Amino acid sequence: MSAVLQTTAPAVEPVAGYRLSLRRFRRNRLAVAGLVVVVLFLLFCFAGPLLYSTDQVHTDLHQVNLGPGGAHWLGTDAVGHDELGRLMFGGRVSLVVGLAAGLLATVIGTLWGAAAGYAGGWADAVMMRVVDAGIAIPALFILLVVSAITTPDTLGLIVVLGLVSWLVPSRLVRAETLTLKSRDYVLTLRATGGTHGRAITRHILPNSVSTIVVAATFQVADAILLVAYVSYLGLGVQPPKTDWGGMLSAGLTAAYSGRWWLIVPPGLAIILVVCAFNAIGDGLRDAFDVRGRG
Repeated sequence: MSAVLQTTAPAVEPVAGYRLSLRRFRRNRLAVAGLVVVVLFLLFCFAGPLLYSTDQVHTDLHQVNLGPGGAHWLGTDAVGHDELGRLMFGGRVSLVVGLAAGLLATVIGTLWGAAAGYAGGWADAVMMRVVDAGIAIPALFILLVVSAITTPDTLGLIVVLGLVSWLVPSRLVRAETLTLKSRDYVLTLRATGGTHGRAITRHILPNSVSTIVVAATFQVADAILLVAYVSYLGLGVQPPKTDWGGMLSAGLTAAYSGRWWLIVPPGLAIILVVCAFNAIGDGLRDAFDVRGRG
């Protein structure tokens, strides 16, 4: 009977803890503002084209480099694409790649870090040396090499970004696992015949949710920046597709001619979204920090 109580007791505390964390997050005005910014950009990029329909595939040489006006609210680019519509079109790629790559990196890092921390011993040492070696190689360098070898599409960028960005989450989850695996409820589960997989899925991962969620938000922000870096260098998704980094690259030379509308909007979009995700991450980290609860 006592064993049952010990294995089920931890499930009550996280529920109350998460409610407290949610209240703490709502009190963080910067984090809430970041969440609002992300939601607005998601609506802008995915619902906006339903209200402001433009052709982002075919060129129109009669509408080249027009300034902002009634027909084109943010002007047009060098091939006649409506810039506001292109901002929505490119934002879809940037947000989809950032969110999907951040999620993929977090999943891989979570599984790797939980397995390494729970296994311990030589397995942990070998697995973490792999992580250390990966961290020593700049992610941007790997992306540039891959992009130079092959022409990436949206799915390719997601996979590559996920495979180069999982290292930091794995270290965070491993540290959390090392602490959790010695808790009474994990030891009780093992003593009553529970498998290693059940210990990880039943106790280790659920009690690491706060670390995983915080890591995921920062991974999304990093992924959006990496996509912008690669696309700015001309090695991102290829036309007619684009993203905010590609828009910056295409509008850089035009900016010297006074066509500011080709570079300011995508630049601001990148800055706002990345800062918003970082603010959400900071807010979640503070909300889940038990040392700050009172």
